[in-house]
Amino acid sequence: MDMNRKRREEEHDNVDRWMVSYADFVTLLFCFFTAMYAISNVDTDKLGKFVKSMRSAFKASDTNGNAFSLIEGIQIVTPLDAEIESDLRAALGKLISGPKGGIEIKRDSRGIVISVADKFLFEPGTAKLREAARPVVDAAASALKEFPNMIRIEGHTDNTPINNDEFSSNWDLSAKRAINVSKYFVNAHGVQPERISAIGYAEYKPIAPNSTADGRARNRRVDIVVLNETEGKKEPQ
Repeated sequence: MDMNRKRREEEHDNVDRWMVSYADFVTLLFCFFTAMYAISNVDTDKLGKFVKSMRSAFKASDTNGNAFSLIEGIQIVTPLDAEIESDLRAALGKLISGPKGGIEIKRDSRGIVISVADKFLFEPGTAKLREAARPVVDAAASALKEFPNMIRIEGHTDNTPINNDEFSSNWDLSAKRAINVSKYFVNAHGVQPERISAIGYAEYKPIAPNSTADGRARNRRVDIVVLNETEGKKEPQ
């Protein structure tokens, strides 16, 4: 009887068992961040594969049964990307005005994007670069010239139809604008042509509603996309 009572008292008094699970959790966290540090100097292909593996490993479901990833927000940012973005911001300086002003630098899954409203580059309905466009394009091209990344020039329009003597559709207009900016990078700044690609998206990749004048103005743009290493090996989406 006394032995049973003593055993129950010993079991009741063992209040530190939670530390075992806590220590295991801390150990797993340590291993995770050690692995992240260890791969910080490898190429982006390996880092991308690691992120995909971790997303798969940490896959879970919410209370409604919808799948989500605990690390879905991870973005690959290499020291070179940070250097490019820093140089671009320094080169463009006060020209950067944000989305409402018409010139902004942002980052997405493709890489670093310099988004320039068409009013800074072209007259309405034309694809010839304005003289006033040169400060923006010169600054961007000069900053990017010495880096190895692929550069994709993307032309975008709003959904207002165009049909003039030079262009029969927004496809033609957006593509020609992208081509002319690409040519300027190569001809005026000596950017290697093998690094440059041009594509016209017409009105089919809007960043704002076309139902308002402000939204249409934001959609009429040229995006200079500095592709990260992984995206640079893919075909345009």
